[in-house]
Parts: sequence; C-alpha cells; structure tokens
Amino acid sequence: MSRTATDVLTGLYARWTGQKPDPERMAYRLEDIRLAMLDMLGEEGARQHPQVARRIRFGGDAQALWYARADLMAALANASGERSARERTESLSVLFDGMLPKGLMSRPTTLRS
Repeated sequence: MSRTATDVLTGLYARWTGQKPDPERMAYRLEDIRLAMLDMLGEEGARQHPQVARRIRFGGDAQALWYARADLMAALANASGERSARERTESLSVLFDGMLPKGLMSRPTTLRS
C-alpha cells in the first residue's frame, strides 16, 4: 500500500474512533484475530470448508475478517449446530474492539436470549 493511502486510512480511522492507531500493534491484533478464527474452524473444518479457511487466511484487514465471520459461523453450524456456532462467533467480537468503524461493531440487543 502506498504511503499516501496508508495516511488516508490512518486519518479515517482516527476520525471514526477518536484515536490514532499504532500500525505495528494493529498488525499483531489482526494476526491474533486471524489465528483465533482459524483455531475455531480447526483442521477438520478447514479441510471441509477450504474456501472459508482461505478467506480467513488472506483477509487483508479487520473489515475483511469481520465479514468472514458469517462464513465461519456457517461452517461451524454445519459441524456443531447453529446455537453453538453463534455463541462461538460472538466471542470473536471482543477481539475487534477498536479495529473497525463504530457502525460495523455488534450492538447489544435484548432480542437474543
């Protein structure tokens, strides 16, 4: 990514979140999210759903991994049921704190029980 594009993205992130990110720290956090998602999928899940594993491995930013959660949940639901899959993928939300624009983060709701 060019220096100008990086500066623009950093500026947008600072505007959305009110803080300026440390690029090195963000890269480590992104890798932690990626590893957590691949760990949830597991080796067997990666063999059964190679497209999901590929999407997680090659997700270029936090937003790409955020959207890959839907595919991960579908793969997990196939193996262990929807309720379990939803609970497991919801636990990933904490890892994304401060990585996404506020509009993308999950909101608490009273509709789920």
